[in-house]
Formats: sequence, structure tokens, C-alpha cells
Amino acid sequence: MTEKQRWGVVALFAAAMAWIESAVVYYLRVLIGRVEPYQFDPLPVSVGLGKIELAREVATMVMLLAVGWMAGRTRRSRLGYAMLAFGLWDILYYVFLIPMSGWPRSLLDWDILFLLPLPWWGPVLAPVLIAALMVILGVLISQFDEPERAVWPGRWAWSLNFAGVTLALYVFMADAIRAVGGGVEAVRMVLPVWFNWPLFTVALALLAAPIVDLSRQIWNRHSTRQLAQAKP
Repeated sequence: MTEKQRWGVVALFAAAMAWIESAVVYYLRVLIGRVEPYQFDPLPVSVGLGKIELAREVATMVMLLAVGWMAGRTRRSRLGYAMLAFGLWDILYYVFLIPMSGWPRSLLDWDILFLLPLPWWGPVLAPVLIAALMVILGVLISQFDEPERAVWPGRWAWSLNFAGVTLALYVFMADAIRAVGGGVEAVRMVLPVWFNWPLFTVALALLAAPIVDLSRQIWNRHSTRQLAQAKP
């Protein structure tokens, strides 16, 4: 199987998982009357599905990592395919929710992105942008890494990326963090009114550092090969 075929299989898996994720989330939101998440009492506890939902989110991450592990030939490409799967899954999740539920109506609609360790809030556009970066990085690693010649971002790129992850997490959980002093109930009832786009833009730039580094490496490799072929 070629790398392009592997890419296609992983993309198909991610799309199928995204449809399942969209359907499950739609069922849950209909069940608790929260098809649109941004409303009073966004995380009702009366249904008793909180722990099950947390476990489902963890299981989803395990499945995405597993498909990456099976698709890749090296540890690097396995991680690359996992990033690719995660990014496509996240983007298509929102795409499939539209015909199912009529939501989101725009990329700026608020959504609860994750529940661990605190609720993450952000406009739909925010996770989609991060997912797009993951797709690009996953493609670069999975399609250009070779067992005999590794393609992997340098430490400086990962350091900047880690800083971007930390910053993005803060932006997503900022409102929940401010509500922690009021207890679990206060955190559960949080409804953000403003998203810190300036800080998030900085986070995106930092998150893109591995892409910049990999692109440089791949370009240099391509240039070196062309020069070698041009020599008599």
C-alpha cells in the first residue's frame, strides 16, 4: 500500500468517525434539549451522562491514535497519521452537524469543545483552525517521512508549539478558570461573552512552528536532490 493509499484510508476512517461523532452528539443534545450549546445551563447534570460522556471523549482519542499507529510505518509517521485523522475528524464533525441539526449556523457560533479538565469554550472557527494546522502537519510528516531519512520538526519548533498549546488552552478555558472559585456549579453555568482572538492568533502562530520547520526541511531536501541530479 502506498502512502497516498494509506492517507486515503485514514481520511475515510476519520470521515466515518466524524459522522458517528456528529450523530452521537446530536442525539445527546436532543436528549438534554441543548442542540445549540450556547444557552442557559449549558451543561445540565440531571440526565446523569457526565461520566459516560467523559469516557466517550477519551475513547475517541484512543481510536484516533490507534488508526495512526496502524497506518504509519515509523513512530514519526504514526503520529503524523494520528494528527491527520484528528484534524479531519474535528473539521468534518462540524460539517456533518449542519445537515443533522442546523447548527452551527456560522463559524462564530459558540461551542463547548471539551470537558477535561474544565469546559473549553470557543467559536467553532477556533478549533477548525487548529484542526487545519493538524491536517497540514500530519500530511507533511506522514507523506514525507522516510525510514532511512527522517522528517521531524526540531526542538525549537516543538517548544514554540508547546507554548502555543498552553496559550490556546488558556484562551479556551479562561472563563471556566475565572469561575473555579465559585465551585463546580459556577463552572458548569459559565457562558462566555468574548473570545480573546488576539491571544488566540498568537497561539496559532506558535502552533504553526513545526509546519514552518518541516516545510523548510522538505524544501531543502528537494533542492539538494535537484542539485544532485543536475550534476554531470
